[in-house]
Amino acid sequence: MAEIVNLRRARKARDRASAEAQAEQNRIAFGRTKAERKLTEAEKALAERRLEGHRLTDDPDGKDKA
Repeated sequence: MAEIVNLRRARKARDRASAEAQAEQNRIAFGRTKAERKLTEAEKALAERRLEGHRLTDDPDGKDKA
């Protein structure tokens, strides 16, 4: 004889499992501390400043006016 399954409970359990999987993905993608975010931002700004420092012209188009 087959086991009787409450469809409402099964649906809710499936939805909870799906929500937990989504939450896990979000924790991986967005779960960085404020210090980690600031460090990454500072490293990016430093790299951008170094790149700008090596630029040969000040013209934003990259063309000389002469």
